[in-house]
Amino acid sequence: MECRVLSIQSHVVRGYVGNKSASFPLQVLGFEVDSINSVQFSNHTGYSHWRGQVLTADELHVLYEGIKLNNVHKYDYVLTGYTRDTSFLEMVVDIVQELKRANPNLVYVCDPVLGDHGSMYVPQNLYPVYKNKVVPVADIITPNQFEAELLTGKTITTEKDAVEVMDLLHAMGPDTVVITSSDLPSRLGDRFLVSLGSQRHVRPDGSRKTQRVRIDVPKVDAVFVGTGDLFAAMLLAWTHHHPKDLKMACDKTFSVMHHVIKRTIAYAHELAGPGRRPSPPQLELRMVQSKADIENPDVVMEATIIS
Repeated sequence: MECRVLSIQSHVVRGYVGNKSASFPLQVLGFEVDSINSVQFSNHTGYSHWRGQVLTADELHVLYEGIKLNNVHKYDYVLTGYTRDTSFLEMVVDIVQELKRANPNLVYVCDPVLGDHGSMYVPQNLYPVYKNKVVPVADIITPNQFEAELLTGKTITTEKDAVEVMDLLHAMGPDTVVITSSDLPSRLGDRFLVSLGSQRHVRPDGSRKTQRVRIDVPKVDAVFVGTGDLFAAMLLAWTHHHPKDLKMACDKTFSVMHHVIKRTIAYAHELAGPGRRPSPPQLELRMVQSKADIENPDVVMEATIIS
């Protein structure tokens, strides 16, 4: 059965960010993807220069109306990432709500991009829109520790805190929460960072069951752009294939990430040469070269069930 995704994300001509990081791997895994480009840039903003255009909320509405007029607006998933405009974000919420009325089983996957390492890199006025409008209609969210803390108002210093934060996020709406990175100490040492996930299900008798997992992820001494977009897309895909097994979905999602990043860093160092730090163009994700790993990942990252 055909599974269709509406992906509303950024687009770059050169490299893999936003829709290009999401569409190719989803299509490889058999999903039909309709892409709306929230921005269209020459390249990502980690380069010295970039040029391009930003889609307005009104322009987003026009595109969506065109899809509706042709009666081809039946979707199974909506996927969104980075945006800097409140009116655009509110329009996304309106579209998601309308699509959910048409298909109550639609799953909205949201990467609530607000900031990292204690500071925001989007305008402050996006925060209440995410907290009060976006997260309540989302089904799967992928915040980092800073974003999870910001959305809940609770600081994470222990694994118990992280579980409580994920429970607070569940209470806001989403049934699946993955904190993609945290400052918690890894049991494998300081060369690893800790990610955590939580998924709740409603049993036939109406009671709730929650599965929580922890993943220790090797650190990489490089800055990549587009990994968050790829992660959200892979979590969408693997939760689709394993809807009631967050551990398996995370095993495959994090393993895909590991393979793509490992291949990218090896290629970047080869291009840069001995003793030289790779440049942004050299660190563009090696997505096409990782096609086989995306389709059928060798599971090298295994989540641990913590409750």
